[in-house]
Amino acid sequence: MIKLIVGNKGTGKTKVMVDMINANLSEVKGNIVCIEKGMQLTHNIPTSVRLIDVDEYKIKGCKRFYGFFAGVCASNYDIEQIYVDGILKVLEHDMEDFEELVEKILPLTEDKTVVFTVSCDAEELPEGLKKYL
Repeated sequence: MIKLIVGNKGTGKTKVMVDMINANLSEVKGNIVCIEKGMQLTHNIPTSVRLIDVDEYKIKGCKRFYGFFAGVCASNYDIEQIYVDGILKVLEHDMEDFEELVEKILPLTEDKTVVFTVSCDAEELPEGLKKYL
């Protein structure tokens, strides 16, 4: 399952995501992974959550992020939830790439919840992504 947290810069998307992680921590039997750009969440995310900085792996663009995401999923079959903060930064603000990415990762998410924070106005989302709001 894929979910989007959408809003303009400064509207609290990351706080909503962190609150979701903390609320789900006691309910999830498997693992939670949080992927971000720039290691800004070190002090907000509990240490039981695997925090990954895409900058550390030089990840930019749809193809590289997809490969990275698939590798994260393949490395641990106990992952139940994956949170991705600021996906448009990783995709260099390319909304078409984001739509393509969601289509590509959909088969990998059948047994997982994947939440993306997206910095834009909801009306800016392509029609194919609005169903994930």
